[in-house]
Amino acid sequence: MRIQRILANNPGSFTGPGTNTWLVDDGGGCVVIDPGPMNDVHRDRIVEQTAQLTPLGVLVTHTHPDHAPLANPLARELGVPAYGYAPGPAFDPDLRIGEGSVIDIGESRLEVIHTPGHADDHVCFRLADVLFTGDHIMGGSSVMVEDMGGYLASLEKLRGTGLSRLNPGHGDEMDRPDDVIDWYLAHRRQRHEEILEAIRDGAGSTDEIVEIVYQDVDRALHPLAARSVEAHLVLLFEEGRIASSGHELVALPTNPT
Repeated sequence: MRIQRILANNPGSFTGPGTNTWLVDDGGGCVVIDPGPMNDVHRDRIVEQTAQLTPLGVLVTHTHPDHAPLANPLARELGVPAYGYAPGPAFDPDLRIGEGSVIDIGESRLEVIHTPGHADDHVCFRLADVLFTGDHIMGGSSVMVEDMGGYLASLEKLRGTGLSRLNPGHGDEMDRPDDVIDWYLAHRRQRHEEILEAIRDGAGSTDEIVEIVYQDVDRALHPLAARSVEAHLVLLFEEGRIASSGHELVALPTNPT
């Protein structure tokens, strides 16, 4: 089995060095995971790398614009189906996949694991003990989260399942997956408590919370941080730890009477 990373030339504050496109080839066939944004140079590199192989499909972990838009055009060029959980902006899967779906690559098999949180339509792909994580887990960074309860559950779902390597949608590969997942869980739980503490100290809006909790984070990332804060707030409401008073957020007593 050969796994090759082809880095898209879309570096930035939100994408790090760029989107990792993964080419997985077992000699009997290959698939492309997360072809990335519409970019002729990147498309040509993928086509060049698959020229002597037998393409079987183009897969996307989720439909965000740095991962999916090239999937349909590339799939048509290679003459293979595009796989995805659901349609989204600039992407419409030829074949829909979900929890427990299996994609055969020659003698090897990719297992689909639904991992909502970063996005409702997010999936990871498991090949033996290697996991292609998309934006569920990124190398060297935390991620923006839309559904915090779902995200934490998706992390827990992967922990202790015998993984040995994580191949993310951005950043470098990671060994010791359970340690990485533990860090992600601890980081999110810490943020959860920091947000609650900020509300206790008088922060009454998302923007005020971001200014306090993310003061050491590049301000260019604050819009993404605000989306994660909103996800934390929804979970805090569901847990009964905060409420709204007019247009302000308020922390509730730990043991209300």
